[in-house]
Amino acid sequence: MTRKVLLLGAAALAMAPMAAWADGHLSRGGSGHLNIIYWQAPSTLNPYLSGGTKEVESASLVLESLARFDDTGTMVPWLATEIPTVENGGISEDLTQITWTLQEGITWSDGTPLTAADAVFTWEYCTHPEGGCAQASYFDGVESIVAVDDLTIQVNFANPTPFPYTALVGSESPIIQAAQFADCLGARAPECTEANFGPIGTGPFVVEDFRPNDVIEFVANENFRNPDQPYFASVTFKGGGDATAAARSVLETGEFDYAWNLQIDPTILAQMEAQGNGTVVTAFGTSVERLHMNQFDPNPELGDIRSTAEAGPHPFLTNPVIGQAMSMAIDRALLVEIGYGAGGQPTCNVLPAPELYASTANDGCLVQDIAGANALLDEAGIVDTDGDGIREYEGTPLRVLYQTSTNAVRQDTQALVKQWWAEIGIDAELRNIDASVFFGGDPASPDTFQKFYADVEMYTNNFAGVDPQAYMANWACDEIPSPATQWQGSNIQRFCSEDYDALIEEMAATADLERRGEIARMQNDMLIQSYSIIPLVHRGGVSAHANSLGGIRMSDWDSELWNIAEWYRIPE
Repeated sequence: MTRKVLLLGAAALAMAPMAAWADGHLSRGGSGHLNIIYWQAPSTLNPYLSGGTKEVESASLVLESLARFDDTGTMVPWLATEIPTVENGGISEDLTQITWTLQEGITWSDGTPLTAADAVFTWEYCTHPEGGCAQASYFDGVESIVAVDDLTIQVNFANPTPFPYTALVGSESPIIQAAQFADCLGARAPECTEANFGPIGTGPFVVEDFRPNDVIEFVANENFRNPDQPYFASVTFKGGGDATAAARSVLETGEFDYAWNLQIDPTILAQMEAQGNGTVVTAFGTSVERLHMNQFDPNPELGDIRSTAEAGPHPFLTNPVIGQAMSMAIDRALLVEIGYGAGGQPTCNVLPAPELYASTANDGCLVQDIAGANALLDEAGIVDTDGDGIREYEGTPLRVLYQTSTNAVRQDTQALVKQWWAEIGIDAELRNIDASVFFGGDPASPDTFQKFYADVEMYTNNFAGVDPQAYMANWACDEIPSPATQWQGSNIQRFCSEDYDALIEEMAATADLERRGEIARMQNDMLIQSYSIIPLVHRGGVSAHANSLGGIRMSDWDSELWNIAEWYRIPE
C-alpha cells in the first residue's frame, strides 16, 4: 500500500506542471500569437462577395452560421441550440419548413445581441436581385425566412425539401449583422468597404487590420460566448507565395504555425516533414479518382452514333465479371504511394464520405488480387484462344482505349494499370488529352470526357456540402450525355437501371437521415457492383502545422479553421 501511495504521489507531482500550463494556456489568449499562411491571399472578408476558399476560410474566424460540419462531416449545432429534425418538431411533416432556435445570450463582437432578425437580413442581403451574391445557391428554394421571435428562425421552402440544411449552414453561408450591412443591399454591396473588410461577427476573433491580397491581423473577441476561448490572443493570417514556400515556412523554417493547401510532390513534402518541425495533416471530403467503363459501344466505325444508346451495348464492358477482374488487378495502395502520399487513400466507393453514407460492402478491392482476377476470368470462360496474350469475350479481344487528362500523376497511374491489366490478359492503349479540352465540354470536340469516345476514362469528381442526393442522382438514366443534349449530362459511363432510378425518387422523398444514409449506400453499392465505375483513390486536402500547435481537427466539409477557437500552443 505504501508503494502504491508513493507512486500515485509521484504521478500527481509529474502532472502538476501540465495542470499549471493548462490553467494558463487553455484560457482566453493564454497561448499567445498564431501565424497562419494561405498562399492564396484573401481579397475580402465577406464570403457573400467571393466564392473563393481563401475568403470563406479567413472570414470564418469572424462570421458563424447556425450549424457547421465537423472533421467527420457530421453536422453540429453552432449558433443554434440543436439540429432541427422531423422527430424533434424542427422540420414540418410536409418538409416545407425548418425552424432553428438560437442559443440565448450570444452577442456580436460589438456587444449587441444576435437575433433572428439578423438571419432574416442575411437572406435578404444574399437574395437581393442586384446583389450578385456568390453563395446564392445556399438559399435556392427558400420562399421566405421569418423571425418568429428574437431567438426563433423559420425557413420556408417553396416545395418539400428533405434536406433543408443549406441556408445559414456551413462556413459559406454565415449570418451577418443587419446593423452593419443595412446600407449594403443590392448594387451597393461591393461598395461597403469598411463592412466587407472588417465584418462584425460572433466568432472567436475580431479583425484588427486587413490589407487585401496581403495580410489580416485578428485579435481575440472579448465577447465570444465561451469565456475561456479562443486560446490564442491574436492571429496573423498571411497570404501570397506558393504551396512549396508555404510548406517550407512551417516544416523547415518555423516561421509559420499553419500552412494551407500544400499541392506539391508528396516525396518533397515527406522530406520536409522528416525534419521534425511539423506535421502534415489531411482532410478527406468526397473527391474520388475513378475509372468509368463505357457501357455503350465507342467503336469509331459507328460514326456519329458511337457511345450512344443507338450504338448498342459495349462488346464486353457490360459484363460485370470483366469489370470485376479489372478492378481486382489494381494495386490502389501503390497508386496512392506513388501519386498522392498523404493526400490520398485507397477506396472502393464512389461515395466515400461522410461517414453516414460510406459503404463497407466493397472493401475487398483494397487488396490487389491478380491470381484471383485470372481465376475469375478463366471460370467465366473468358480465355485467350489464339495465344496472343489477350483474352476474348464472345470473339472480341479484350482491348481497351484508356484515356484521361494530361497530368503527370494520371499518366503514372495509366502506366501501372496498363501493366496490371496485361497480367490478366487485357490490353490497354493509353491516351491523354489536354485538360482544357478534356474538361472543356465543347459539343463539337471528339475529345471531351462527356462524349467519351473511348472504352475507359479516368478523372476525379466530387460534390459540395455533405448531402449526396443530387450527386447520386447523376447516374439516372436520363442523365446520359447524347447528341440530343449537346453531349451534356452527368451519367458519364452510360449506366442505366430502373431500380437505381427508383432509389433516386425515394431519396428525394425521404427526410430521415438514417434512411437517407441507407439509400445512399445502396446506390453506391449498385454502381460499384455493376463495375461500370471503378473507384481508385479517395483524394483529400493537405495542410501542415507546427508540432507546437494542438487542437487541430482539419475538416474538408467546412472551413479548415472551423474549430480554431480550440487551437492552442503546446509547451516545450
